[in-house]
Amino acid sequence: MAQALTDAFLRKVKPPTEGRDEYSDTLRQGLRLRVLPSGRRTWMYEKRIRGGAKRKHTLGTYPGMSIKEARDVALELQLEAERGIDRILDAQEAEKQRTRALAAQKTVREVLQIHDEVHCSNLKSRTERMRSLNEVLAPYMDERLEDLDRSVLQSIVDKKAGSGAPVQANRVAAYLSKFSKFAWQRGYQTSHIGQGLEKPTKEVPRDRVLSLKEMQQIQRVSFEMGPLWGPLLRLLIATAQRRHQIGNLKWREIDFDAQQINFGAGRTKNNEWNHFVHIPSFCIYELRSMKDAAKARWGAEGLNDRYIFTTTGNTPPSGYSKFKERLDEALGSDMEHWTFHDLRTGFATVMCEAGADEIIVDRIMNHAAVSSAPSAVARIYNRAKNSDVRRKVIDDWHEMLTEVPPSSGAEVVGIHQRSDGIPAPVSLSKTS
Repeated sequence: MAQALTDAFLRKVKPPTEGRDEYSDTLRQGLRLRVLPSGRRTWMYEKRIRGGAKRKHTLGTYPGMSIKEARDVALELQLEAERGIDRILDAQEAEKQRTRALAAQKTVREVLQIHDEVHCSNLKSRTERMRSLNEVLAPYMDERLEDLDRSVLQSIVDKKAGSGAPVQANRVAAYLSKFSKFAWQRGYQTSHIGQGLEKPTKEVPRDRVLSLKEMQQIQRVSFEMGPLWGPLLRLLIATAQRRHQIGNLKWREIDFDAQQINFGAGRTKNNEWNHFVHIPSFCIYELRSMKDAAKARWGAEGLNDRYIFTTTGNTPPSGYSKFKERLDEALGSDMEHWTFHDLRTGFATVMCEAGADEIIVDRIMNHAAVSSAPSAVARIYNRAKNSDVRRKVIDDWHEMLTEVPPSSGAEVVGIHQRSDGIPAPVSLSKTS
């Protein structure tokens, strides 16, 4: 409804029962009064900005803002719009600048915490990544992030490399670059200062391959490693899985009837939802005893969601470095340096040399396919088709680990049940 608005007319206007009524002013084009069922009456003005968008402005409420005051404000907005001035766009830009200014005041500590909560919380490498970032950025925690520059980050990387850890320095460079990019994309820094950080060394694949004899030796020594690390190491050797997959196992992932581990979604490096691995009988026996002990300690309720290898029931083990030091000391100085990952390459090498199908060995180790990913139906079919073959490879592997060389009196350690039901080592010596 358009007409020359007057106070007398507006006093007679009654609120609508639903929706809204609008009354346009013919004396100031674009000005109108909006009336709601609540009785609230609001002045609105609409005008297209020269060379830009049409803008709607809320001016005030009637009768607090009179008709004359509303027309005066509308005229001011009209003149600005004709000159190309956009109040709404200017306000949005001012808010962006205010936000950027506030963001630039944040300290390294504050942005690092945001980085952890927003970006790192879903990463498998979260603990290691944040531990590393907190360590190298410790001297700068209370400084403004905006005050850091690329030279500071590069000096951090160079210092780590100079300490004799060039590979770890590469990791630090990658973590700092990701952190810098995160901060820049979210306005906490005006530039991506981590872009182009130089990595101090070129990494080459390790060529260390554990022999069957060495892996038999590691398995024997595992019985000296105690009730936490010993069973974990034996399961690592028996299944050829990655350290974090076995170390972070929960009871619900063990199928005792099928004698296999069924890894949940997100638990594998390539996020394979269908990955499983068989467990040799001696490990199943050991796991049963450990579950009985866990049930006695923490109770049956919620046990399936507890970690298997744990001292608290709620957290996976830590202290792999110290454990590896004890293990190396027990193995003796004649053992060439090796890593837990070498257990996987050792398994693959020994089994393929023994005639196992390379594709089956790859599937046991859950290596990513080199060709295009199979469909969901194909994955289920291949799981069923290869299950028995994969089980046989694991069983053959266990037999090779525990076999006694025919020409020596070497001892191979197995397990038996003590009177208290806890597995204990037993020597199986070959008799002449």
